[in-house]
Amino acid sequence: MCRHLAFLGPDEPLGRLLTEPPHSLYHQAWAPRQQRYGTVNADGFGVGWYADGDPVPARYRRAGPIWADLSFADLARVVRSGALLAAVRDATMAGADAEAAAAPFAAERWLFSHNGAVTGWPGSLAGTARTLPAEDLLSLQARSDSALLWALVLARLRAGDTAPQALSDTVLEVAAAAPGSRLNLLLTDGRTVTATAWGDTLWFLADQGRRAVAVASEPYDDDPRWHRVPDRTLLTATRQDVLLTPLKDLSRKDPAGDPASAPAEEPRT
Repeated sequence: MCRHLAFLGPDEPLGRLLTEPPHSLYHQAWAPRQQRYGTVNADGFGVGWYADGDPVPARYRRAGPIWADLSFADLARVVRSGALLAAVRDATMAGADAEAAAAPFAAERWLFSHNGAVTGWPGSLAGTARTLPAEDLLSLQARSDSALLWALVLARLRAGDTAPQALSDTVLEVAAAAPGSRLNLLLTDGRTVTATAWGDTLWFLADQGRRAVAVASEPYDDDPRWHRVPDRTLLTATRQDVLLTPLKDLSRKDPAGDPASAPAEEPRT
């Protein structure tokens, strides 16, 4: 379900990442190479990007397929950014709030996307949803599993959790409540990218010379520098480096009851 991509690096037109590469996100909307569930991502798309000097991202989202939006090609040709998150959508359930259900979701400086599906939705997360304040539930951006995942992540961020902790705790909580869920989450604030590989494919490309990094459901070209992220892994990236941490390590406790550090962090640059 879905394909998504985040990028940090020098300013360049959105199209150089989203439409021009031979296997770009635009092409993945109808011809993904590695998608395990579903075949066509025609249930909406979106891109969020950051402008210099403004920490709050702009978004462009539509309910239909990306190839049917004649305005997007012009936007992607002229809008430049050094930080973005984009996604094409294959809906878990048809008719869920149209454009409002298309990633990226946004709040304050954050952009968020979910590639996957929650098993047993919505009943499987009824108990988990009750942990959220009523105001958060009433202001959900869409009636979809992805929107609820975003609400869970955002509540943790607003409570003071770091982005890696917010994503990892959400994935572990939802996986316990709904076993078999696919929970590839992607989050950025324009300075860092945090992602999880949980049940679906995730790759990254780090270009140290350009101080750039791309994190994507699948490679958008055949550059040999793409690295596949192992399943059950948390990825944290900046323009300088990438760290991979097994998610199981994040749930371990030391004898005193404090979270143990993750000893298996793997730097990639």
